[in-house]
Amino acid sequence: MEMKGGIGDAFRVTGKQISLALLALVLTTLLLLDWDRNPFLDTLVPTQHHSDTLLPPPACFHHDSNNSTACMEPAEIKTEGQKSQSVQKEERKEPEANVDDSETEITDGDSENGTASVETKVCNYAKGRWVADSRPPLYPVQCKYIQRNWACRLTNRTDFSYEGYRWQSIDCKMPEFEPSHFLERMKHKVVAFIGDSLSREQFQSMMCMLTGGQESSDVEDVAEKYGFLQFLRNGAIHHHGWAYRFQTTNTTILHSWSARLCDRQPINATDPDTLYAMHLDRQPDFIRENINQLNVLVLNTAHHWSNRMVNMDKEVMYVNGAPVQDRNLKNIENAKIFKVNNIVKWLDSKLALNPNLQVFFRTTSPRHFFKGEWNTGGSCDNTVPMSRGSEVLQEESIDKVVADAVKGTRVKVLDITALSDLRDEAHISHYGKKANDCLHWCLPGVPDTWNELLSAQL
Repeated sequence: MEMKGGIGDAFRVTGKQISLALLALVLTTLLLLDWDRNPFLDTLVPTQHHSDTLLPPPACFHHDSNNSTACMEPAEIKTEGQKSQSVQKEERKEPEANVDDSETEITDGDSENGTASVETKVCNYAKGRWVADSRPPLYPVQCKYIQRNWACRLTNRTDFSYEGYRWQSIDCKMPEFEPSHFLERMKHKVVAFIGDSLSREQFQSMMCMLTGGQESSDVEDVAEKYGFLQFLRNGAIHHHGWAYRFQTTNTTILHSWSARLCDRQPINATDPDTLYAMHLDRQPDFIRENINQLNVLVLNTAHHWSNRMVNMDKEVMYVNGAPVQDRNLKNIENAKIFKVNNIVKWLDSKLALNPNLQVFFRTTSPRHFFKGEWNTGGSCDNTVPMSRGSEVLQEESIDKVVADAVKGTRVKVLDITALSDLRDEAHISHYGKKANDCLHWCLPGVPDTWNELLSAQL
């Protein structure tokens, strides 16, 4: 009895052991096959087992606001649940002083085919705000290059709060304007401002910014070299433009007058009272003759496009060498649009052949005649800065004529319209020689900001 019972029990024990062994073998096989996907098993593996495993590269994130890049090592990368419990570790690299950080490369990668496209995002300096600034202007009002009636401190104006603000871009850091740095960058170059009286005002502002308003033996008058001087019979000199060369860096800054950026030729050269052909499809003499010697060209046209102004200048609109017959083109606003597109297209063709040339089309400088026009009692008597706001938040320029013309070309926009529109208190107003000048600006003043934006975009 004992033997019989002992043998049966022994066989039953052996069967159980075999069953458990087979079950353990099956489970072990399944777990080994699922090793890489089982997080529980990974916690059981000693650290040294991963010593030869390649770690993923650091994760880097680009910050458009300051053009810096922050990187985190793999151990710092958190899941969504972990981010709320830890602070991401970032290293911010501030842009170097006087370095234009206006362009940011954005890479859009394709992991499947290994390709990547790179897009260059250009900083929009025109998007920003006016902020209070206790520093003095960039130059004194006594600067020799300022037209006297634009120097508001030399008039009977007593409020100069318009001087206490500077432009601060939102999307990127705008470099501080440094005269010596600007001249060094423009070494052996010619910077030309071509346009109307507001172009001349920007030119005068630039000359004062570069000299600090001080006399300098380094600055040479080279107007005659460019044919800007006309010697009259009575001995007087008439200026068609101005040009100065900084001898140390061989940098020339000049202004050439061309109110509508058209070629202007007498219809009858022998008649002292002749009318003039204003060729909408031809460029001004100075640009045509000197385009290959220019390195930076800043041009504008705006306020002279009215039938009244064209008639005052004794001009007749021409296209293809003959007076305009097309009814639509006879409309002065359409003629302006035609001219802007025509010169942009022409300049774009020149830029394709001249990599050392940069062209900027400055947008319209706004007028601020309230309660009438310049000849009907309009005025700009406000002296309170930013009474109509201090920020520009739109991405696109409000000067659609210029903005649309330069799209798809190598010509750049110097967008000053919206930011200047907020500064109606900074005009000459009734303090200058001419009553109610709500078109031109006090200097030092708003045109200095235009040049700061230009310097940042160069």
